[in-house]
Amino acid sequence: MVKSTGKAAALRGLLHSVVLASAALSAVSCAMPGTQAAVSAPTVTVNSEDAWHPGLSIMLPDSLAAEFTQLQAQLPGQVGMALMPVGGGRMTIYGDWTTGIAWSTIKVPLAVAALRHDQDQSIFEMVQAAITVSDNDAAYGLWESLGDGEEAAEAVQQVLDEAGDISTPGKESLRTQLDYTSFGGTEWSLANQVRFASRLPCLPQTEVVTQLMGEITPDQGWGLGLLDDTEFKGGWGPDDDTGVYTVRQFGLVPVGSGRLAVALAAQADSGTFDDTTALLDRMALLLSRHLPELRGGVCPR
Repeated sequence: MVKSTGKAAALRGLLHSVVLASAALSAVSCAMPGTQAAVSAPTVTVNSEDAWHPGLSIMLPDSLAAEFTQLQAQLPGQVGMALMPVGGGRMTIYGDWTTGIAWSTIKVPLAVAALRHDQDQSIFEMVQAAITVSDNDAAYGLWESLGDGEEAAEAVQQVLDEAGDISTPGKESLRTQLDYTSFGGTEWSLANQVRFASRLPCLPQTEVVTQLMGEITPDQGWGLGLLDDTEFKGGWGPDDDTGVYTVRQFGLVPVGSGRLAVALAAQADSGTFDDTTALLDRMALLLSRHLPELRGGVCPR
């Protein structure tokens, strides 16, 4: 696990940076009866074990919805967050960032596929490097270990599909299709990523990878890395044309009723990596305050 006494201090620092704004917003709500009920909650998309389709909407839990709406209005950039209990259940998505390049988050299904194909010590070492420090050379080594490009793509695609990331009749575009030429350039929606995360610990031969997701190097411990005992993986990179960074993460967060799958993504208006990771920090802080009221899950037996 990425455990350090610095996490608590980091969270306190982040909380200090937003507490005055939160207090001011709360004061407005207290001074104006009915204001909180009038806060416009974001539209969310719901997914169940049986079916999912765009346009099916519900409201988030009142306190989380209201605070996210307030936070989003303050943030200098686009953000997105998706939640889903481990093992399946209702998916909740909100924010204005919905899909983009997977970047290094695709290393998780790649690592699972590689370990299923070959459990040699050298493969484990490459998996360890690809997950814990996001080493690109190690990831390419895992890709090559799966065979030629078509064989490697098929093996990774199988892991994605196995986690429920599959097309629905008439909605083939919802399926994450691995980019055969550049696996890191695969388009991976927030919805499909949190669905993958919710099933990941329930799939066969994933224990090693999820354990390594709890050992991420501290310098990549922004966002979900601020939360204790969280298993996660981040990915980031600049747009080829604009140079604007996208930063994203997904992971498994312990809650009272099990574990909660979470996917985060952001693009700062400034386009810089540091400003964008700061947006993930703000969302993680908000999430941490609401974990006691969120429902997690466990893998079916």
